Amino acid sequence: MDIRLQNFLVIYCWVLGFLLTQITLTFQCQLYFCGPYVINHFFCDPAPFLQLTCSHKADFQLMILILTIPFIVLPFILVLISYICVFKTILGISSAKGRKKTFLTCSSHLTVVTMYYGTMITIYIVPANGETLTINKLIAFLYIVVTPLLNPIIYCLRNQEMRAVMEKLIIVKDKQ
Repeated sequence: MDIRLQNFLVIYCWVLGFLLTQITLTFQCQLYFCGPYVINHFFCDPAPFLQLTCSHKADFQLMILILTIPFIVLPFILVLISYICVFKTILGISSAKGRKKTFLTCSSHLTVVTMYYGTMITIYIVPANGETLTINKLIAFLYIVVTPLLNPIIYCLRNQEMRAVMEKLIIVKDKQ
């Protein structure tokens, strides 16, 4: 990956993030709000935000669904396709020990990616109503807090030196 591709990817992410925000903001500014003015969520997510409006919600929900496909579902599919290619390559490794080690490394990463994208897809594709808002808060908590928390733990435990230190800490605590 050269510097030109890196710059393109960074600019692409910034531009798409800006456009997504502008499209969403444009739709939100057209909504009419009649109270209460308190969002029942951790942050200003579209589903709880829609609970505050008295306007027709179908257009906004359709816009969220349409934007979910290129910004969440498509990247997830691309990640899955890349992992299919990785798994095909892993199966081509001649030694069983090499296949196992490589597969374990990839499977832990794929677990985190699947949990992150799976919760986001659930939040933004399944329309929320009053009954599912509590469930949406729990799912949002998973992709906002739990996934980033698990990510470094999973990668640290993949490292042999970190694993040895953790084992020593556990053994010392058991002796006390």
